[in-house]
Formats: sequence, structure tokens, C-alpha cells
Amino acid sequence: MSAINPVTSKALFESDAFAQQYSYDGPLGPDYTPQGTYLRLWAPTALRVSVNLYRRGDGGFCIGTLPMERREKGAWTIYLPGDKHGLYYTFTVQTEDGARETGDPYARAAGVNGIRSMIVDLRRTDPPDWAEDCRPDLPPSRRAIWEVSVRDFSQDPASGVPRRFQGKYLAFTLGTTTLDGRGACPTGLNHLRWLGVSHVQLMPVFDFGSVDEAKPLRRQYNWGYDPTNYNLPEGSYSTDPFHGEVRVREFKQMVQAIHQAGMGVVMDVVYNHTYRYENVLNGTVPYYFFRQNEDGSFSNGSGCGNEFASERPMARRFLIDSVLYWAREYHIDGFRFDLMGLYDVDTMNLLRAELDKLPGGEEILMYGEPWQGGQSQLHRYEANKNNLSMLSERIGVFCDDTRDAIKGGCFDARTPGYVQGKPGGFWDIGAAVAAWCRSDRLSPRAPSQIISYVSAHDNFTLWDKLMLVRYKKPDFMTNDTIALAQNRLAAGIYLTCMGTPFMQAGEEFARTKKGQGNSYRSPASLNQLDWKRASQYRGLVDYYRGLLALRAAFPRLGSGNREDADAIRFFSLEPPLVGWQLDAAEGDGACWSSLLVFYNPTENYKSVSLPEGEWRLLSDGISSSLWRGELVTRNGRVSLLPYSATILGRWN
Repeated sequence: MSAINPVTSKALFESDAFAQQYSYDGPLGPDYTPQGTYLRLWAPTALRVSVNLYRRGDGGFCIGTLPMERREKGAWTIYLPGDKHGLYYTFTVQTEDGARETGDPYARAAGVNGIRSMIVDLRRTDPPDWAEDCRPDLPPSRRAIWEVSVRDFSQDPASGVPRRFQGKYLAFTLGTTTLDGRGACPTGLNHLRWLGVSHVQLMPVFDFGSVDEAKPLRRQYNWGYDPTNYNLPEGSYSTDPFHGEVRVREFKQMVQAIHQAGMGVVMDVVYNHTYRYENVLNGTVPYYFFRQNEDGSFSNGSGCGNEFASERPMARRFLIDSVLYWAREYHIDGFRFDLMGLYDVDTMNLLRAELDKLPGGEEILMYGEPWQGGQSQLHRYEANKNNLSMLSERIGVFCDDTRDAIKGGCFDARTPGYVQGKPGGFWDIGAAVAAWCRSDRLSPRAPSQIISYVSAHDNFTLWDKLMLVRYKKPDFMTNDTIALAQNRLAAGIYLTCMGTPFMQAGEEFARTKKGQGNSYRSPASLNQLDWKRASQYRGLVDYYRGLLALRAAFPRLGSGNREDADAIRFFSLEPPLVGWQLDAAEGDGACWSSLLVFYNPTENYKSVSLPEGEWRLLSDGISSSLWRGELVTRNGRVSLLPYSATILGRWN
């Protein structure tokens, strides 16, 4: 193959001839047995490839360099006899424009900072009873996703987590932690089990480059949207980043503990870009895995300097192989795709089909951000919200239309939404309730494609947004009764919308980042969950808990069928009130035969008429657990509290 430069590589890698000649479907990466290990690398543009062997994951010297053999379709291979568990390695890839030392894109473990790959016997990393670990049974009616960074989860000294586990995977294995260890207010996994969410979405946990694993974790912070190695866990969250097997074992222990607590684990995956230009993908096949502009430069649809070319056959294979590996080896229950709009529709649908082939694979969640971070060179149908009708019904998207309708736009801190009294905002609330299946703005095939939410790690927390709309110079630490009521109303809306609800960790106890809208590398003290607020805002936590349980008790709210969205009956009420009714589906086990919901975003009490019959008051906008206590009924009319979501149920 002649010399390749940035300009010629674009035409070459996008050609049918290259795809036909070099699309390889054989094994890649390390294949370990106690008798020996195969290493396989796809590098079709390489003139020579050799493997460099090391006893350590950092420092020391190379103990041997061995040539690899070129095989069909650009694959290179070598067999290393004997038990090589714990041996570190890199590849030297020689092309026309020079030699590069790089890690293995398919590496399963690595040394500190992921520079040297490691051969690992994965069975030695399995915690006790790992073979019996299984995904919890979490039907759509129970689904509610709680997003958190591993670091934020337990970094707070008041979390009750021992110092050595704070900010680590192993913090999730402690199921009985309480505030300051005093036994009163649950924290950590104990809090989640009590709250009633179904899935824990972990912000990036595969190996990323923006934190130096060799330095103390407490002196640095980053969310981790800076991928380095896609097929192994981040080392800074382990108790020992220097020995490659430790992060693997502790990650599995975390997953196992979350499963044992009855919850699933969702990974936030960032295949859309890499941390730097010098990375394992570009070091192996320069330019191939990334989209390019006409002049050969990297396209930057991610806003991070490059973007992954999911439409190229071997890039598509890499992404699918990686997701399937995490699902199989780590028992992952779902995947959240960062900037999913940078992937093509075909790749996403193919991945969905491959996940479905796994045992229990149809229950693995798959959803993402249906937008891009800049101008992209993707010239195929994008996996964005404009193309929902082209995506599988079981590929969901974050619905920013719902988010902005409820609390106001996220890019202007002062813009109000429905809960703050935005004029005319009630129209979009009705559309959101039906998961936009009855609106011409979006084109979902079913409610299952809509993730309803009001806050995530990006932009302002819900509490901060509410305070910024209310005050020019807010005191985010004050207990503001109006903002608290608006918070309850916001939760009352999206937790009664069809689709899948999602919340940022700590939203249930008025999490604040003191008005910081993008805290990706702010101090840990700003980002970490303040577990004292879980005690301070206990009433709000109880409100979320009651709503989650109420939602689960009426399965039709979690339905993925479009017909169920069409069954919602909206009432003609005085604006800006919104009211609707939904009957239970026959035989679905609902606690009530019909559900009645009213939203009041005003500062005044409102009275509305009820459909004929006797209705039980389930939630009045302050307490969402009235349905669990003494019977309170209404007929004829009901009074709506200011800034409230009022929910009633008809007796079965």
C-alpha cells in the first residue's frame, strides 16, 4: 500500500474497494488460555507490526520485542506460549510515515493511565458467585434511571463510606451506609434502594485520560468524557491503578452489589470521540476511525477535536464489539450514548439487534443524546431526534423538549418553564405527558423512545435553575419554599409522563452546584453529592420516593406502546392548568382502574371538577404517599395546591 496522507486517506477509507478488501470478521484482541495467548491486531496500512513485552504497567524496560505475522484482510497475529497473565504489552506499528508505539484497542486490562495493555485471565478477576450474577427483573413500569459519577457518589466524608473507598467502585458494595455513620439517614446504595430507582447510570467508567491515575485522586477532578481505552475500566476509581487486574475485579464487585440490591447498571459510553489525536485507534490505523473534512483534517462534530466514523465497517465493528463485551463480561444492563447524533442510524439499529441476541438482551436499555456537539461530516441518517421513526422502538433519546418545557431552557439561566409560570407553556406539557406521540414536533414510534427528565450532569441542576429564575443573585443554600414547591411540581410532571424517567443524582434532595452550569472539571467539593442535604430535604426525598412507587403501581405509565399514549384523555381547563385521565390496561395489575392527574403552576389555589365517581387522593403535591395511608376520597371537585401535581385514583 502506497504512502497515505490525510487527504488521500479520506477517499481511500470511504471507498467500497477498501471496505471489501479489508473488512475483517475474525477474532481481535488478546485471547488468553493458561497454555498461551494469541494477540491479534487489525492494521491494514501497516508495513510491519511488532509486540513489545513488559513486566510492569509503567517504568522498567522492555523484556522483548517480537514480530507479528500478517494475515488476511489486514490482521496481524502472534502466539505467546505459556501462562502470560499479568504480562504487559504494546504494539509498534510501522507505516509509510513512521513508527508508533500504541496500546491494544481491544485490551481487556492495562497498567496505570492505560498506556500499556495487559494480558489478563478474566476468570481470576471474577468475584465470588459472579457466575450466578444476573440482571434483575425490571419491567418498564419500574424503570427510573439515576445518573451519578463514581467519584461524586461517595466523595463526601459525611457519606458514611470509609475514606479508602471514597470516590471508588467499592463504595457501591457498602449497602448499609448512613449519614456520618450514625444510622439515621441512608446514604449511598442504601439510599438508592430506599428511594426506589431501577437503574444506576454511571458517568464514564471506561479508561479515560483527563485524570492522572498515578496521582492522588483528591487533588484532581474530571467527569471523564475523554476516552483512552474503551474496553477496560478507569483506574482512578480502583484502589490500585498500577495492577491491571484490580480495576477489573472491583468494577465487577460494584456491578454485583448493585444487582444484589435489585437495580441495574447503565454505562455512559463515549465512542463519539477520543481524548487526543494520539490514541490507540489512530496509532493503529491512522485516520481510519475518524471522520475527515475535505482537506483531510479531523471533523469536529463532537466539539472535542475529532469524531468517530461509525459508518466505516471496521469502526462500526469496533463499537459493536465493545458494547457486547461490556454486556457479556461485566453484565451491564444498559448503555447511554453520549452525543448519539454523531452515530449513523444503521449502526445503532445493528447494535440493538446484536444486544437482543444475548440472553436477556432485549431487556438491556439503549438510549442517548440525540444531538451533536458541532458541525459533523456524517453524511448518512443521524441517530438524532429528527430520525426517531428510523430507529428501533427500543432505542431511546433524552427529550430536551420535555426538559425545557418543564423548567425552561438550559442555556439561558433566566428563561422560565411551565413550573415557573411561562405563558403558554401548558401546550408542551400535554405533549410531554403523551411522550410526544401526539405532537407533530417529534416523531417517536412509541413512548419507549422518550427519556423524560429535567436535570442531568450537563447544565444547571434543577434546584439551581429554579433559583436562578427566581432571583438575580440567589442564595443556593437557602431553603426556599417556592422553589421547593416548583421542584416537587417538576418531579410530579416528568414522573407521570409516559416513557422512561431519568434524574440527576441528588435532584431528590435539591442538589446544588451553586450556579455552576458546567462543572466537568470543577473541584470535587462542588461536584460531590452533599449527603447532608438528603437529611435536610428529607421531605423532598420522600416525595420522589412516593412518586416512583406510585408510578410503578400504575404500569400503563411505563408502557412502550403508542396506543397507550393515544388513550390519554385531556381535559379542557382554565390555562395554565393541565389535567388528564388514563385508564389502566386490562390485567396489568394496576392498583387503580383509572388515574387522574392535574398540574397547577400558579401561586394560587385552584378548584377543578372531577369525572363522575369517587376518587382516592393519592398525592396532593406535598405528600406523594397519601395512597399508602388513611383513605382520603374526593368527588365532584378537588382543590389544587399552588405549584402542585395532584394525583387521584379510581377504585378497582
